[in-house]
Amino acid sequence: MSSIEPIVLVHGGAGDIPTERVEGKLVGVKLAAKVGYAKLLDSGSVLDAVEVAVRSMELDPYFNAGYGSVLTTEGNVEMEASIMNGATLRAGCCSLVKDIMHPISLARRVMKTPHNFLAGEGVMQFAVQEGFEIMDPPGQLVTDFAKEALEEWKEATHRGENEFARTEIGSSNKYSKTEVGTVGAVAIDSLGNIAVATSTGGITGKLPGRIGDTPLVGAGTYADNRVGGVSTTGHGETIMRYSLAHDILKRIEFLGEDAQTATENSCKTMTDRLTGTAGAITIDCKGQVGVSFTSKRMAWAYIKGKQLKYGIEQDQHLEETVQE
Repeated sequence: MSSIEPIVLVHGGAGDIPTERVEGKLVGVKLAAKVGYAKLLDSGSVLDAVEVAVRSMELDPYFNAGYGSVLTTEGNVEMEASIMNGATLRAGCCSLVKDIMHPISLARRVMKTPHNFLAGEGVMQFAVQEGFEIMDPPGQLVTDFAKEALEEWKEATHRGENEFARTEIGSSNKYSKTEVGTVGAVAIDSLGNIAVATSTGGITGKLPGRIGDTPLVGAGTYADNRVGGVSTTGHGETIMRYSLAHDILKRIEFLGEDAQTATENSCKTMTDRLTGTAGAITIDCKGQVGVSFTSKRMAWAYIKGKQLKYGIEQDQHLEETVQE
């Protein structure tokens, strides 16, 4: 078997991303791809690569994960994340995470336990036991942007304007600028090892305790060295019901579709059937890349060799050379 050229592919969330947020999103996904790729070359670990790529975006308020997370109806941040190893099919998932900067690292730590998924009080107790910093006083992850978005959501709800599966709060006032987003990364090394990581703050105005697709194996994240790896983003309730990540990989495995075709077909078929929009990034076991979304925009980027490819609009593929 010939070796595969290593790749790190990331997304910064699919949604009705407003123009004023585009540049920040692109800067963020390009940086995440670069730090993830550098980590892959340095450590040789695809798990390390996807974790550091997602950690980069969890620090960036342009993304709905970690520091940029949106708020529940009560004005709190409740985050979730998942990470999966395609070589072993081991996964680590967490939900209802509060006051921790990097939920993706907590999800990876869950992989050390006999379990796949920890949530709520249990995952917070586990985080303390594992030495994670719990921010005190609480609420330090709440940004002004997230607070404004929640107020806009409440106003739109009062006016009866929040439609099913909207991926952005949208109206005429200055707060109409937040999107449902998730961040994710997929990586493959020269031996064909694949890992996937996904992290999110959820959706603005969600009920406390709501869990979306991001921490669910097969919906928000899936990795299998025999087939490929997928991270998804978009309307979580829809993605969850369709098992989007798993559906993409089954198209590759059983229909023989390439990564791009499978990603496009699965996202489109899901939206046609269930209305909600989504996006996904895929790397198949041959090292082929797939990027597609049915929402207005999705920021994405990947590095392969010395080329960095990226975009945010439909059918947009920009390219630049990675500096040594």
